[in-house]
Amino acid sequence: MSYVDEVIELVEKKNASEPEFLQAVKEVLESLRVVVEANEDLYRREALLERLVEPERQLKFRVPWVDDKGQVQVNTGYRVQFNSAIGPYKGGLRLHPSVNIGIIKFLGFEQIFKNSLTSLPIGGGKGGSDFDPKGKSDREVMAFCQSFMTELCKYIGADTDVPAGDIGTGAREIGYMYGQYKRIRGLSEGVLTGKGLSYGGSLARTEATGYGLLYLTKEMLKLNGQDIAGKTVAVSGSGNVAIYATQKAQQLGAKVVTLSDSTGWVYDPDGIDVAAVKEIKEVKRARLTEYKNYRPNAEYHEGRGVWSVKVDIALPCATQNELLLEDAKLLVANGVTAVAEGANMPTTLEATKYLQDNGVLFAPGKAANAGGVATSALEMSQNSERLSWTFEEVDTKLQTIMVNICHNMSDAAEKYGMKGNYVAGANIAGFEKVANAMLAQGVC
Repeated sequence: MSYVDEVIELVEKKNASEPEFLQAVKEVLESLRVVVEANEDLYRREALLERLVEPERQLKFRVPWVDDKGQVQVNTGYRVQFNSAIGPYKGGLRLHPSVNIGIIKFLGFEQIFKNSLTSLPIGGGKGGSDFDPKGKSDREVMAFCQSFMTELCKYIGADTDVPAGDIGTGAREIGYMYGQYKRIRGLSEGVLTGKGLSYGGSLARTEATGYGLLYLTKEMLKLNGQDIAGKTVAVSGSGNVAIYATQKAQQLGAKVVTLSDSTGWVYDPDGIDVAAVKEIKEVKRARLTEYKNYRPNAEYHEGRGVWSVKVDIALPCATQNELLLEDAKLLVANGVTAVAEGANMPTTLEATKYLQDNGVLFAPGKAANAGGVATSALEMSQNSERLSWTFEEVDTKLQTIMVNICHNMSDAAEKYGMKGNYVAGANIAGFEKVANAMLAQGVC
């Protein structure tokens, strides 16, 4: 049995109840097979893959807080510090009822390679809780965030572990967490990113993941003789990533015609009205059912179906495993030419393979959505230097990072005889840097 197969079997035995983590590990290790086989004796002797798939530290803790009725509520908090070979742990905090240790581990594992791809000195980590901020008052959210940070603050720091936002964790939540960290530790430092501009945040951070997704998509199309201008685009989700991906796509001359949320999706043949979506989601915190009040010509559909529309480009920006095999078949039948992941692992393995087998350009999330963590790292730099860069400065650095990621994943795929396989290319490019750092630092 090959070394890769041995490690996959080991992970399956040890993590049988964590399907998302198993999916992420299989996808990465399968694409690394050619690299591992070329260095099998060394990697096996150093147990490199076993160390790669085992987090350096897993934290699980109780988060008690009091709701507006005076009732004590209890949630579970997590932080997985996965790999620090190239720098302090870096990764978001997800607040959603679906959060469990398997999901946090999958996200942390992906973060290792995503962070490596940015070329910035940041390791991989992830955290969060099964707390749901939806429907909670500001006071309830503050009570939860303060309790959560009271425990988490023991394990993080500007040079140790720097969390950020994720699903359910926006500027409000980051602010409450940062305030509690500062209150307990007595330190004003860049320990969290995604902060408000008045206390150390970075311009362009809000837009970064969505904008970065489009910078990489544009470059991927360019490498393959295509132009994004004039293309029709389907976007899923209606959160931060989806909104700013839509905005940047429109700025680059494309037309976005779909968005979705947990209850349904909208189709606007005239192009999505970003201002309307921002008001619905960011101001009213409402559902997309309200979109027709702003755009009477648009269609609203309950349930799934965002991938049934005929488009040139698909950008899944909602959540993991949202684009299924049947969706991939619909996209191919409708002539899609490119899919780029704005969310983390939104496409199933079967759907990814089908898209690649049918000649669709496919950019995996660890490359395509790395703009968020890249700009978080730029926020860390600004905090360390006690400086604030302009929006244009940050955006220019972001564009450079995303273009470099695109070329690095393309070059890595070609180097190992898999030209055009950007999934393999992204994994290989991210892995080689981490592997070299791990080997250089000995058994640790």
